[in-house]
Amino acid sequence: MSTAESSAKHNRILDMCMRLTDGEVINKRTEAQRYGINERSVQRDIEDLRAFFEERGTRTGNRQELIYDRKINGYYLYYENSKQMSSSEVYALSKILLESRAFTKEELSVILDKVIQNCVPPSDINTIEKLIANEKFYYTELSHKQKLIEKIWDITRALNEKKKLEISYKRLDGKISKRKVLPAGVMFSEFYFYMPAYIEDIDKETHFDNSKDPYPTIYRIDRILDYKITDEHFSIPYAKRFQEGEFRKRVQFMYGGRLRTIRFEFSGPSAEAVMDRLPTAVIEKEENGVYTIRAEVFGKGVDMWLRSQGEYVRIL
Repeated sequence: MSTAESSAKHNRILDMCMRLTDGEVINKRTEAQRYGINERSVQRDIEDLRAFFEERGTRTGNRQELIYDRKINGYYLYYENSKQMSSSEVYALSKILLESRAFTKEELSVILDKVIQNCVPPSDINTIEKLIANEKFYYTELSHKQKLIEKIWDITRALNEKKKLEISYKRLDGKISKRKVLPAGVMFSEFYFYMPAYIEDIDKETHFDNSKDPYPTIYRIDRILDYKITDEHFSIPYAKRFQEGEFRKRVQFMYGGRLRTIRFEFSGPSAEAVMDRLPTAVIEKEENGVYTIRAEVFGKGVDMWLRSQGEYVRIL
């Protein structure tokens, strides 16, 4: 083989290798036409690539295999890696994203396409796309129609770098409040993203129902009309840090407020649904299908859910 031929083969194999790792399918006839060679030469290139991926998988511990699939009439690179999502996991994640209605239709389409194209074997891509096609087509955006991904990342970056934020916030009554806040986290619940944050330089006696409330104020991120990451840093003692997991267990519909203990009787068909809705719930007793339940919650958000249960709930 001449130097020119050797160089051409090297470049050809490198190009196919890059395209395989990007998730493309290699078809012998197409590759032969692309490079002006016969299909036997392409097959030899594929065998070289097969040996390369096999050796690399053995060396790294993550199996990689070049597989021929008759349905797509070509070769694709298969990864056997516990860190790689399976087709079933991608499908389940897609269903959750569609049901959450967390993003605009454009944002959701981009996310789903990237996840499917990068995580699913080529032979399964068409199947998953067909399975979610109807929900994707009829997906309904939330009324605010705001793109939130970059805003959420900016808030997260400010939180990570411990920088204060200046925000303009549209309240439920339509009024605009300007605040300087210390971001404490990013949370998602019931369609919306939220930012718990501590307000700086505010008279708690005037503005808060409970001036001694140690917990942050909750802002709905789509209602943050404008924001600026300042150069001012803040620090919160480790013992007083905001713990999203503990807070989430006790808050309903992202309504803050005093920490309360509630007790009620539940006579509905599924006590399990109550325990799932209220993670801090404890069944004190059960008698003739009536459960006495106690739970710790923040504020009055839980009252909305209790009222929605109608005759199944009696507040104690």
